[in-house]
Order: sequence, then C-alpha cells, then structure tokens
Amino acid sequence: MKKILMVLTSVSELGDTGEKTGYNVAEAAHPWKVFKDSGHFVDFASIQGGQPPRDEVDSDDPIQVAFTQDEVTRAGLYNTARVDVVDPDQYDAVYLVGGHGTMWDFPDSEGLQRLVASVYNSGGVVGAVCHGPAGLLNVELDNGFRLVEGREVAAFTNDEEVAAGKDKVIPFFLADRLEEQGATHLSADVFAEKVVVDDRLVTGQNPASAAGVAKEMEKLLAEAIHQEKAEEQHDAEALRAEKDARKAAAADTER
Repeated sequence: MKKILMVLTSVSELGDTGEKTGYNVAEAAHPWKVFKDSGHFVDFASIQGGQPPRDEVDSDDPIQVAFTQDEVTRAGLYNTARVDVVDPDQYDAVYLVGGHGTMWDFPDSEGLQRLVASVYNSGGVVGAVCHGPAGLLNVELDNGFRLVEGREVAAFTNDEEVAAGKDKVIPFFLADRLEEQGATHLSADVFAEKVVVDDRLVTGQNPASAAGVAKEMEKLLAEAIHQEKAEEQHDAEALRAEKDARKAAAADTER
C-alpha cells in the first residue's frame, strides 16, 4: 500500500467576478476511487489548509456521491493540511486536483512547488488533471531543470476555456504557460479524454481524464511495489545464503 496526497485549491471565487468555484469534485472523486480500490491510503491538503471550497456535486454520478459521503474522506476534507507544512517524505505520490481556482493559487505557491519537487526528486509519482497542472508551473528539480521542461503534458486546452466561457476570466491560458516553461502540450478534442505519461509525471486534459490519470499513476505505483518486493526477496535470499555459509563454516571447524 502506498500513501497518496491529493492537493486542492483554496480559491472560492473566479477572480473578481463573484462567481463561486473550488476544486472539481469529479476530478477528486474518480481518482480517489481508483486509489482506494487499489488499497492505497489517500490524504488531503490544500494551499491554505482548512476546508477547501468545492464546485457543484453531480448527484447523478454515484462516485461523486460516494466521495462526498465517505466518513473518512469527509473528515480529511473538513480540515486539510496546509501544503507548506506537509512532510513530502510521508508520500509516495502527489495528485493535483483541478478546478478553475487552481489558476489563481497553484502557480505561485512555494509550498506546493517544494512538495511536488520533493516527491518527484525522491522517486515518487506526480499526477495532475485539467487545471491541476497549474501546480506544475515553476517547480524546479534538484537537477536545476523545471519539472515540465522537455516533457509531454496534457492540461485544459485554450479551446476548452473558450467553450467553458472562461477565456476572459482566467489569468492566463494554462496550455500556453506550460509550453512557455518548456513543455510540449498534447491535446485531444474539446472535452475528450487525454492522458499523457512522461516518466513519473502523469497529466490529464479535463474531468473526463481524471480516472485515467489515476489508473496510470496506479500502474507506476504497482511497478514500484513490485520492485520493492523483488529487492526484499533478493535481500532475504542473500541473508539466507550468508547464514548457510556460516553454518557450513562452523561445521567444518568442528570437524
């Protein structure tokens, strides 16, 4: 079992429009189910801590309903940790939940940048979907390169912003900003599923891609678990061989 941290926005309003926003429930709920069904432990954090704002829940989506009604999840979301104080060494993966609010508080959060960089630098998995990749901006790794530099990524597209009627509201186009920082942005049709895996970075284009991002993250985590078990078996066999050698040496001495 691995520990996964889901990070949420703390922004509740779209700029100065007065329009309410928050994290996208579908983009949290569907990955949560994938991780939970795989037996992993899921924790929550947000930029400011406390109870993060959320978008509307689709009552026709049983996974969203289950997510909002799960007692453990509700407790975790009631008072999330602030990203600045989260210990990244406690987590094997970090998943950045989307929602338009992330466009305002993810890119400039030094705490989030440190968290994402630390998890990736230590061999962990980083995932993000829709507007969640805003939290990948300005993340610098130990090698001096930005996390997205030279990588293929997916995120909410310019055309999707226009289709959603948010192109005049958002502070910048996410796809453009990712490319400005050296990424290659890959996209599918408007609101179609698109998941991109580049090493241990998994990104998705929109809400329809959320479960797919989590599934690809789960594959990477499963590979890590398999490798760890193989190493444990190798160490156990080496220890057994060492003990057997000692027994044999002792028997020879007694003769």
